[in-house]
Amino acid sequence: MDLLVIPWVDKTIAILATIPFAVELYRRWVVGHVNFPRAVLGLQLLVIIVVMVLRTAPVRVTPNPWFWLLAFVTTYATLGFSAYAEQGVTLIAPIVGNGLAVVSMIIIVYSLLSLGRNIGFIPAQRRVVTQGAYRFVRHPIYTGTFISLLAFLLRAFSVLNLALAAVLIALLMLRGVIEEHFLREDAGYAAYLQQVRWRWLPGIA
Repeated sequence: MDLLVIPWVDKTIAILATIPFAVELYRRWVVGHVNFPRAVLGLQLLVIIVVMVLRTAPVRVTPNPWFWLLAFVTTYATLGFSAYAEQGVTLIAPIVGNGLAVVSMIIIVYSLLSLGRNIGFIPAQRRVVTQGAYRFVRHPIYTGTFISLLAFLLRAFSVLNLALAAVLIALLMLRGVIEEHFLREDAGYAAYLQQVRWRWLPGIA
């Protein structure tokens, strides 16, 4: 853990870990096996990882290795899903799945612009962001990812893809809850939890 908390070490690992998934996405694109939702999901995650690498230094980082593992698994398993998931079958008119993919992209871009460099792989205390997308839900990047996964399933449905997407969503939800548990020790974040009730979907959850 002492080695992993060195910024250049975890940033190097983050970059190297993306390579096999980026290569596979490119290979699929070359052979014509990348539909619009798959491309959006993969690019979103690659952009998020790049932004995380450029993050500001945290004030406090969780020392719990299980939290580190969960953060790594949810980030790269979702990227791996976009790269290696089955082709599946289309359940609905392409314009609907593509439209949802565009919505997810708008949400994630808006969230990243709202958050700036106050982002990271693991639960870590940085400046509390309450503006932009974070006025509506506490984890808008996850919201965008959920919608992107839904768009992907509508264009590439299979039982295996559905099961994997459900597991990823459950793990991302768990990650959000763990992040809040760690960050609520900060008075500013505790106040934010009272200010914004919803984690992922306004008025629902």
